[in-house]
Amino acid sequence: VQLQASGGGLVQAGGSLTLSCAASGSFFSDNDMGWYRQAPGKERESVAGITAFAASNYADSVKGRFTISRDNAKNTVYLQMNNLKAEDTAIYYCSGRDRYTVVNYFGQGTQVTVSS
Repeated sequence: VQLQASGGGLVQAGGSLTLSCAASGSFFSDNDMGWYRQAPGKERESVAGITAFAASNYADSVKGRFTISRDNAKNTVYLQMNNLKAEDTAIYYCSGRDRYTVVNYFGQGTQVTVSS
């Protein structure tokens, strides 16, 4: 399973970024996808998830600001991040969970830095 995330960068507080993650075609359409993040000195945490049927869920800290979506035709999952805060600074990881093995795969991270 290959997951390739992109779209991170440096943004001022209140700004927006959109992360993208391209996944292996054979894996993507049938499985749940998500985004995690890990800030310095903290554990990796779930940010948002989207099922194969496009039902989404969010961490309380990002509800109303972040939107996860998926495009099955492009094998890509997105994370639209609005009204970014300094505490959103972290490495963001794309993830995909195999529905049969329940193994969670992670791609390489993309750095998001929000300056206050």
